[in-house]
Amino acid sequence: MASVNRLMRAIRVFEFGKPEVLKLCPDVPVPSPGETQVLIRVHACGINPVETYIRAGAYARIPSLPYTPGSDVSGVIEQVGKNVTSFKNGDRVFTTGTITGGYAEYALASEDTVYHLPDQLSFKQGAAISVPYFTAYRALFQKAHGKPGEVVLVHGASGGVGIAACQIARAYGFQVFGTAGTPEGLDLVLKNGAHKAFNHREKDYIDKIQEASGGRGIDVILEMLSNVNLSNDLKLLAAGGRVIIVGCRGPIEINPRDTMAKESSIIGVSLFSATKEEKAESSAALFAGMEAGWLRPLTGPEYPLEKAAQAHVDIIQTGGATGKMVFVI
Repeated sequence: MASVNRLMRAIRVFEFGKPEVLKLCPDVPVPSPGETQVLIRVHACGINPVETYIRAGAYARIPSLPYTPGSDVSGVIEQVGKNVTSFKNGDRVFTTGTITGGYAEYALASEDTVYHLPDQLSFKQGAAISVPYFTAYRALFQKAHGKPGEVVLVHGASGGVGIAACQIARAYGFQVFGTAGTPEGLDLVLKNGAHKAFNHREKDYIDKIQEASGGRGIDVILEMLSNVNLSNDLKLLAAGGRVIIVGCRGPIEINPRDTMAKESSIIGVSLFSATKEEKAESSAALFAGMEAGWLRPLTGPEYPLEKAAQAHVDIIQTGGATGKMVFVI
């Protein structure tokens, strides 16, 4: 149901395909919230790699056409449904999901996917919380069952999920290693929680990581590009080590023998599969980080909605390697 006279700008996808299918439409009706929904005036929206896979029609779950992409919005509540009790008009919020899509001036969200945004975080930072931090927490604790004192390697640590993982792992008492491909990326990784950083463009960087672990190997690897790194990851693991697959852009050949002697595991992670209880656990842990001050989303390149296609090109080319890419609306 739409408000009678109100229109907004929003990105619409009418067919799956290349970035050019992202169309900016100036006359999309502003939606009205249902009983347990809120209407958010969007100030910023995070740009995630998964949105490029969905747009291309290459993801396990694809929406009905046409649709507006985007799940991680931050902004101000403009209208609440009659049964909403947790929020009021004027509240600063961020979301872990939307109903109508976040690449827009307004977005509908279900009350249970909306969270208060602390005053010390900007709207741009608010748009950089959901997918990166909830994915990193899920990977480290709910899938890897990581324990303080273990050695964690964040393989591809300068992107949104990587920075989040470094901050979380450091705060919870892990020994944190991270990789990046540029001097700037390495600096970011060290500033955001890693004890040591390694350049994954160097030929011998795997040897350097093994040496830094004292030769015992890595307990948990959070892997952002498994189609390139998985075979090396298996060789890096300690006994009982776990590789958590966060990102992948194609197939790779591995030798299963590399898992046998160490009894190591390869575990995939998908935020979409998290239960309500797991999401509640994650949000409680992450809000503690916001209160304590260690959860500090790092935002990177900013785009207007007019540059949506370019943003989707850039996020695949760079992997978001200098912090979280966001639309500023």
